[in-house]
Amino acid sequence: MTAPVRALFVLHTAAPSGAELAALRLMRALAAQGTIQVEAAFSEDGPVLARTREAGIRAELLVGRFRSRAMTIRTRNVLRFATGLVHLVRLGWHLGALARRTGASVLVAESTKALLMAAVASRRARVPLVWHVHDRVSREYFGWLLATAVRALGWLSAAGYVANSRATLDQLVTWRRPALVAHPGVEGIEPRPREPQRPPDRTVVAVVGRLTPWKGQDLFLQAAAGLRVRPARILLVGGTFFDEEPYRAELERLAERLDLPVTFTGHVEDPAEQMRRADVLVHCSVLAEPFGQVVVEGMAAGCAVIATGPGGPAEIVEPGVSGLLVDGGDRQQLTAALEQLLGDRELRERLAHAGTVRARRFTVADAARDVAAFLHQVVGTPAVRERARRVG
Repeated sequence: MTAPVRALFVLHTAAPSGAELAALRLMRALAAQGTIQVEAAFSEDGPVLARTREAGIRAELLVGRFRSRAMTIRTRNVLRFATGLVHLVRLGWHLGALARRTGASVLVAESTKALLMAAVASRRARVPLVWHVHDRVSREYFGWLLATAVRALGWLSAAGYVANSRATLDQLVTWRRPALVAHPGVEGIEPRPREPQRPPDRTVVAVVGRLTPWKGQDLFLQAAAGLRVRPARILLVGGTFFDEEPYRAELERLAERLDLPVTFTGHVEDPAEQMRRADVLVHCSVLAEPFGQVVVEGMAAGCAVIATGPGGPAEIVEPGVSGLLVDGGDRQQLTAALEQLLGDRELRERLAHAGTVRARRFTVADAARDVAAFLHQVVGTPAVRERARRVG
């Protein structure tokens, strides 16, 4: 009988941001399907760690807790960055001991920082590492030098890649490495009751996501200010997690100056209810989005969706069929798309209906099935079996 695959998921933060919530949904779905034994290790305490345990998944908090802001890809403090780097390497050593103790057969790194820890741990525990890539490893996000270093680290340390979109995978070096595109599955795809699309002057528009400059909420407010007929209400749904409170204050001042009817909800555990209250869901990232799971969630909630490309949303939205696509960072295109949708209730109804159908292609159960098969493939390769035999 084949030994079960024990996957130890590695997360560098437990803040409820997009990648961590996607990882949590995947772990829950894998555990429910029963083909993979799922455990998790966190280097920082927080809500996602608690919710992982509530799901019945064993989750460890590594010794020497790591503060995720101790090193950032844009910090100008070289000493701070180097200190954080050393800290992650040390945590990786402890993670290797945990992997040995729990009998993990594969490590799954859920971020770039988790990759660094898991690279050290996989060497110590002598088990393969799969990098689950949620970020576009590109110059726009990381800078040229760091992006090159991260790609090299991934290729040297990972036995395989799981990417959240084709756009994400295309940024990696995958030569002679198995790779899978598994779009992050969302829960609650089944249709639920919601209000019908409203007349133009009574519309509600929602922008859902962490309040951070690259998500483009400021660009959206400027685009909305240029509309001939403004929506009756604008919902900015999302919180600040990584020292981004000044950006929220900037958005509040901008909304007041532009005289826009904006409601700031703060962080919402499940934004589906806010989406069901909205006629239009706007995704407005100014950089190419790795995937854009909020786009799928907006479709599932019955919104007419506007999203920005390139990146993952271009793999979700069928332009003119299940939503509208505009170029990221282009305020004029965004204003024009809003003008078109808000002024045409019939178009909104048609796009919203097609969007609910399209959203059913992105279920967490399907993603978990594909990832489980991939993890079995990686663990079962002859090279991995031979290494396990020598270690044993």
